[in-house]
Amino acid sequence: MKRREVVRLLLKNRKDLLVIAGLGSTAWDITAAGDSPLNFPMWGAMGQAAMIGLGLALAQPKRRVLVITGDGEMLMGLGALATIGVQQPSNLTVVVIDNERYGETGMQETHTAHGVDLAAIARAAGFVSGVLVRDAAGVATLRTAIHAAPGPHFAQVKVAVEKVPLVLPPREGTLLKNRFRAALLGPAAALE
Repeated sequence: MKRREVVRLLLKNRKDLLVIAGLGSTAWDITAAGDSPLNFPMWGAMGQAAMIGLGLALAQPKRRVLVITGDGEMLMGLGALATIGVQQPSNLTVVVIDNERYGETGMQETHTAHGVDLAAIARAAGFVSGVLVRDAAGVATLRTAIHAAPGPHFAQVKVAVEKVPLVLPPREGTLLKNRFRAALLGPAAALE
């Protein structure tokens, strides 16, 4: 599967879904699918997307939260899976776009290229579901879970190794924070 197509399908008709994207490629993927003030792409915080998603899910229990990150970043932050498993936020889904490469440092193989099963780790940590997705039918099932099924959910989505054009979100951290807060909490929240 192609990463941009997977992300586009996951975000199609997203309504008020809150989306956190990991550093690099996944931030570009969500932007290519359509920039939104309810997107919060990470700049310079590798390994932190899942924890930011957890905090957001706990602070906004009536909203659905989707973290889209890469295999390299998830491997860096495996402890986040244990914390999410203990906290059990029913409104959180973590999706790892797994091309088995560290895209930001030269496309070296990650441990998932050698059999590390992130979905099994998530299940062992206490996620309600942890699945390995390899086809469009799996993406469709995942999309349903993101929007409706009680979680936390985890999906490791295998995608092709490919170079895709950069589609950069805004790079200014303050702007991203303020637009996300305003979209989530109202215009006055951006001033706090």
